[in-house]
Amino acid sequence: MASTGKRNGRRAGKEFVAGPSCPTRIDPLAALRGPDDPPWDVYLTGTVFLDIVFTGLDCAPVRGTESWARGMGSSPGGVANMATALARLGLRTSLAAAFGDDHYGEYCWDALEQGEGIDLSPSRTVPGWHSPVTVSMAYEGERTMVSHGHEPPPEEPAPDCPPRARAAVASLTPGRSAPWVAQAARTGTRIFGDVGWDDTGAWDLAGLPDLRHCEAFLPNAAEAMRYTGTDCPRAAAHALTAYVPVAVVTLGAEGAYAVDRRTGETASVPAIEVEALDPTGAGDVFVAGFVTGSLAGWPLADRLAFGGLTAALSVQEFGGSLSAPGWAEIAAWWHRVQSVEGQDPSALRRYGFLAGLVPEEAVRPWPLRRAVPTIGFRRSA
Repeated sequence: MASTGKRNGRRAGKEFVAGPSCPTRIDPLAALRGPDDPPWDVYLTGTVFLDIVFTGLDCAPVRGTESWARGMGSSPGGVANMATALARLGLRTSLAAAFGDDHYGEYCWDALEQGEGIDLSPSRTVPGWHSPVTVSMAYEGERTMVSHGHEPPPEEPAPDCPPRARAAVASLTPGRSAPWVAQAARTGTRIFGDVGWDDTGAWDLAGLPDLRHCEAFLPNAAEAMRYTGTDCPRAAAHALTAYVPVAVVTLGAEGAYAVDRRTGETASVPAIEVEALDPTGAGDVFVAGFVTGSLAGWPLADRLAFGGLTAALSVQEFGGSLSAPGWAEIAAWWHRVQSVEGQDPSALRRYGFLAGLVPEEAVRPWPLRRAVPTIGFRRSA
C-alpha cells in the first residue's frame, strides 16, 4: 500500500504499559509466558473509523426537526473498539489498518499507539484518503448509526505474512476469504471469528470460507439462528459446532450461551443488569473478554462471565473503543458488589475467579482515556 511514512509502532518486548501516566497493567497471561512465545498475544486487521457519539437523546430523531443531545463523545471506532478492549485487558495487541491522512486519522493513531500501547507497525497512513466517520445516536438502550467513507486503496492493510500471535480475531464477511486468516492458522495462531449482519440475505455458512480456520465463532442470537435455520439461540449454538469447535451466542439482556464440541461442555451465564449510557462497541468488548479468558485457559463459563462483565462495564461510558474497561475498573466493580447487602451468594460465586486476578483491595482506576467532545484542542505545555 502506498504510504506517507509507515509510522513506527512499539517493538515487541517493550514494557507493556498504557501510557506515560499509567501503571503497568495486570497481565492475565503472566504464568503462561515463555521465551519462545510469539511477540503478540492478539493480531487484528480492519478499518478504523472516527466515532462521534451522541447520548442523552429522549427518543429517535424525528424527520424535519432538530434534536439536542445531553452528551457527546469522539473516539476511534471500527476495529479500534476491539483492539483497545484487548489492550486494556493486558494483552499485547498488534493492529494492521489503513489510517486517513487527516486530523481524524492522526488523532486515532495517537490514541491507539500512545494512549493504549497498541502495536501499529503493520499499519499505514494513506495519502489523500480521509478517515471514515460514524455518527452514533444512543437512546432507549439502542443506537442508530450513520457512516461515511470512501474505499481505501485496493491493497490490503494486512501484511502478506501476519505477525506471529497467540490469537487473532477475524471479522468474517459473507462470500469473501481473507488470505491472512489461513496463513495465521497454519502458524498456530488461534482464530476467533466475529461476524456482522449478512446484507446479502443468504445466511449460508458455506459462504463464510474462513470459518473452517476458526477455533471459536461468536455471533449474536439473531445471526446464529438465521445461519442455522433454528428458532432457538441455544439450538443454534449446538448446530454451529458442526462447523467450529466452540460456538458462543450472545443473547443481549439474557447473557450468553456457549458450547465446546471438543469437551462436550456447555455454559450459560446471565447478563449483568446495568444502566446503559451507550452500547456502542459492547459486542467487541465481549469478544475481547472471551478471547482473554480463552488464552488464559479459563473454564468456558468463566470466559462467558468475564466477557459479559467487561461488556456491561463498557456500556456505562461514552464512546466505543475508549469505553472499554481496564483491570482497575474490573477490580473496583468486584470489590463493590461484594459489599452490597443482600447480594446473592451464588451470583458472587459466578465471578469468584476474579479473586485470584484483581488486587485484594479496591484500587483507584488509572486515568484511562475517555471519549472527548471535541478533537483538536491544543495541549498545554
